[in-house]
Amino acid sequence: MRMLMLGAALVMMTSAAMTHSALAENDDTKGAQKLAMQGRDDYWHCLAREYARDSNQGLSEQDFSRSVAGACPSERQYYRVALLDYLTSQYPNIDSAAHLATANRAVESAQKDIVTAYVKHRPPQQ
Repeated sequence: MRMLMLGAALVMMTSAAMTHSALAENDDTKGAQKLAMQGRDDYWHCLAREYARDSNQGLSEQDFSRSVAGACPSERQYYRVALLDYLTSQYPNIDSAAHLATANRAVESAQKDIVTAYVKHRPPQQ
């Protein structure tokens, strides 16, 4: 009888520990997702400020693209790292190089989108 109670207690403790662990992992993933989204938003806001700078008005597409590529270095790096952390926590069995490539593509996509918006909304050259 004593062994049965001890066994039941161990099962309950193990179950509680596993549940806590699963919740902690879920919280870690949610936290990483929140940081990645915040990093994305910060980077986009910085790119929007770059878009609106008076000194960039009238640049060619190529010159504006170069300007954007060099703009917002800390925001860009934070976004890349936060997204990499999120992808690693969400998909731990995928190679980290694949996650890094995905994060880099996300940064490149943001830059491409801001350049596209710039080209579509700039006044025609005379």
